Amino acid sequence: MKRKRKPRPRVGLLAVFACFALTAPGPATRVAAGGPSPGDPVVLNDDGGWCWFQDERALVVGHTLIVGSVAAGRHDPDRLGAVELTTVDLATGATTRLRLDETPLEPRGVYDDHDTPALAVREDGRILAVYTGHGREHRFRYRVSSRAGDPATWGEERSFSPSPSSRITYSNLHRVQGGGGRILNFYRGLHDLFKPSVAWSDDDGDTWTRGGVVIDVPDEFRHRPYVKYVSDGEDTVHLFYTEGHPRNFDNSVYHVVLRGDRIHRADGTAIGPLSQGLGRPAEGGLVFQGDADNVAWVVDAALDGAGRPFVAYSVQKGSAGLPPGQGGEDHRYRIARWNGAAWDDEEIAFAGTRLYTGEDDYTGSVALVPGDPHTVFVSTDAHPATGAHLSNADGRRHWEIFHGRRSAEAGAAPSDWRWTPLTLDSTMDNLRPIVPRAEGREPILLWLRGTYRAYTDYDLEVVGLLSLNPPPD
Repeated sequence: MKRKRKPRPRVGLLAVFACFALTAPGPATRVAAGGPSPGDPVVLNDDGGWCWFQDERALVVGHTLIVGSVAAGRHDPDRLGAVELTTVDLATGATTRLRLDETPLEPRGVYDDHDTPALAVREDGRILAVYTGHGREHRFRYRVSSRAGDPATWGEERSFSPSPSSRITYSNLHRVQGGGGRILNFYRGLHDLFKPSVAWSDDDGDTWTRGGVVIDVPDEFRHRPYVKYVSDGEDTVHLFYTEGHPRNFDNSVYHVVLRGDRIHRADGTAIGPLSQGLGRPAEGGLVFQGDADNVAWVVDAALDGAGRPFVAYSVQKGSAGLPPGQGGEDHRYRIARWNGAAWDDEEIAFAGTRLYTGEDDYTGSVALVPGDPHTVFVSTDAHPATGAHLSNADGRRHWEIFHGRRSAEAGAAPSDWRWTPLTLDSTMDNLRPIVPRAEGREPILLWLRGTYRAYTDYDLEVVGLLSLNPPPD
């Protein structure tokens, strides 16, 4: 068993891809001169935040972008805690916003970015949204849009309780057509066990069946694994996970793959049925070995063009033995790719400092590009290549978004990563970028801009860059 860690502490836009620059007005940013602009950033929702353990937080359905978030009520107190969907007509740029939750998920006066909805497209083209509070209820809630491809109107809110003792957090939806059209919802909290769990629907989200715990942790070091999921939409779901929360354990990163109802390692070694789950995290395949000075947390996962998985994760460096509030000054971003026989794992960027004291492992986050393991977007308050503090306009460090690109040639070294700032000299933070799947379209980049004090205290807007044109290799 790994030893338990020593106590640890509990905008503006510039986007350049080769010769292209994206510019945006506003006092929050200094933008640089550049060439032709392929598009401007758009404020999609003036009040919204999200955590990074719910997927998909955004979908592209036809010509419509759908984005889930949780409002803080900064501009309208009636929106405090609202679980919202923003829709964007990608042909016209028109946006609309609606509220999903019919009754609040949190106590009066409380909002929480963990309540972000997960979205999936049903076989009939209608949208399924699943959302839940932060461990306060024994149920998850869900709604289905009224018409195919149209998120403007929704059916009534329904709910499913895996058990009266469950305390549910997070939602992750994966539709596996090879399983007869089954939709899987991976969540945390069956029987209040704090473990990754699963429920499924065989009628496209109309009714649900309780599964079991997917990743257990032995009693001698009982923790809560954190998981990022990615699927091929057919019969395969990949899980990247840690032993626990990084303030409580010296996390490594592991991987398993679910095919049908059987769990395997990446090399095809069978582990057991989904109904049995994992008895301990180390039953999966090791991707990264952590220790007290290298503590990991998964951030994003994707599949390359051949269907092979890759994962981005953060590592907190050099904080072993520090008291609460004194760690988290040096994070790094790493990417691991399955090459068909082994994991190619490398450090790619300096991730900067913690977002706030108390969650010393919170970083600005990473967005992978589905199908492209050679492109990445990172949020950091340090230069990704050197670790130097970023310059700023107001005398404070802020998190900026960088575009990273490396050669697709075999054997390319980590030093081949080329970094270009998308935001520059901001007076607001730019956090938690995501790239939704958008097959047949140019990539879309979304992120949160503003101030983030805690997951229950933020003043953020959801912004998007709806047209990206990365250069060829």
